[in-house]
Amino acid sequence: MTDWTPFTARAKTWFEHLRDLICAEFEAIEREAGSDAAFAYTPWQRSSVAGEAEGEGEGDTGGGVQGLMKGKVFEKVGVNVSTVHGSFSPEFAKSINGADPANPRFSATGISLVAHMANPHVPAVHMNTRFLTTTKAWFGGGADLNPPIPYDEDTAEFHAAMKAACDPHGADYHARFREWADDYFYIPHRKVHRGVGGIFYDHLECADPAAWEANFAFTQDVGRAFLSVFPRLVRRRMGMDFTPGEKLRQLEWRGRYAEFNLVYDRGTLFGLKTGGNIDAILMSLPPEAVWS
Repeated sequence: MTDWTPFTARAKTWFEHLRDLICAEFEAIEREAGSDAAFAYTPWQRSSVAGEAEGEGEGDTGGGVQGLMKGKVFEKVGVNVSTVHGSFSPEFAKSINGADPANPRFSATGISLVAHMANPHVPAVHMNTRFLTTTKAWFGGGADLNPPIPYDEDTAEFHAAMKAACDPHGADYHARFREWADDYFYIPHRKVHRGVGGIFYDHLECADPAAWEANFAFTQDVGRAFLSVFPRLVRRRMGMDFTPGEKLRQLEWRGRYAEFNLVYDRGTLFGLKTGGNIDAILMSLPPEAVWS
């Protein structure tokens, strides 16, 4: 079996670099709006988890850095990078690709971003990319747009950016991953989608170093595409006037976003089950929401 440690380190370095680029761009948008808001960074260390093998949770089991900003344009935005390792609990291991009761070890590194905007005309957004190892190794992630007030122009531009990231890596990637996003970001009890979609992919397996390089290149292109398209959408809409009714529409929509993340989201469950930082895991929840 390949020793994936150097590959995990390379992925971690990229995720940290992407975080720095994104945070700098978001802070630049705040300055353009006349705000001096900036990200605050809080390091955290992974805790032990009930059900892990004896000795797990002791010593260096990884951690991460939570980046959080509250500003004039970005009402609340979190950009987190974490790198953790340990052993899955026996019950949770049953749900994880490649987890083996005889070898429950895992490692995971990734970037996770959620932005809730002050202006309801500006879409909220989610982006996450990650690299995991069990007895297998794979990439996953994606990005999806979540506008309280959708604009066809913005939706089309976001999907075009994701398609441009996908096309060089697989002729079927965009169609397949867009459909996967539509299926995944759906709220069954509401019978509605969480937003206007994007792409979602998982289990892009790395059978050997060559496959890892190909999947890593794709994952990098997804991050670059997000960095290119989302700030354009923010700048397009952030100066628009809005009514109290439009703000209420945003707050009601945020309630649905919270429902999805607390009931269905895999990332939330993975973080809670593997001893992640609670504040970083739940940074996806909006700062304010209403239920009518």
